[in-house]
Amino acid sequence: MAEPLLIRDIPKDERPRERLAKLGADALKHSELIAILLRAGTKGSSVMVVAEQILHKFQSLDALSRATLEDLCKVKGVGRDKAIALKAAFTLARRLAQEISHEAPLLDSPERIADLLREKNRDYEVENFQVVLLNTRRRLIRTESISQGTLDTLLVHPREVFKMAINGGAAAIVLAHNHPSGDPTPSEADIKVTRDLIRAGQLLKIEVLDHIIIGKATHERQRDYVSLRELGYFYT
Repeated sequence: MAEPLLIRDIPKDERPRERLAKLGADALKHSELIAILLRAGTKGSSVMVVAEQILHKFQSLDALSRATLEDLCKVKGVGRDKAIALKAAFTLARRLAQEISHEAPLLDSPERIADLLREKNRDYEVENFQVVLLNTRRRLIRTESISQGTLDTLLVHPREVFKMAINGGAAAIVLAHNHPSGDPTPSEADIKVTRDLIRAGQLLKIEVLDHIIIGKATHERQRDYVSLRELGYFYT
């Protein structure tokens, strides 16, 4: 089997950095742009081969942008520093997209709520209950942390939840918390707290749109979150 081609073996004017400088970033393939972020190969591996392995593993840039540092480091040739560089690049791209829109992100689906909260919740070792405050157009005002620990009525009181909503001028809210176990299946306590807060919101004319529980994806469970509305726990 032939040895993988190293960047130093590629003619200088055909290397990704030189091609970008000469032709512009839009002329480069995904793998070439990723290779530039990786900077160099690891222990003799071709940086282009590593870049192509990354694309093969994650299949799309969207999936790659959502990958954790741990997932990235599982690719041969990608160490902690390279994983951090990739994560930083995709985070900057996401922030740029939000900045260009000149508006807060539109949060009108469970998937978008999960995307907003995923990174924040990934490393929590205990349950963290949060409230996402939204305006009348379902755009983000801000998120507020309410409590830590196993979710129950003692830790999550409607007074605290809706105080945040009223102070923030929210027209609607989304409830959210994480399951450190990785299984996002709602508990009986999750369901009870959700229904209690729905009723409180009805009295205050602040709609509770959903309750998102964030866990971890597995081979059997492709999504790393559940929506209690989608599961049928919200009143119609």
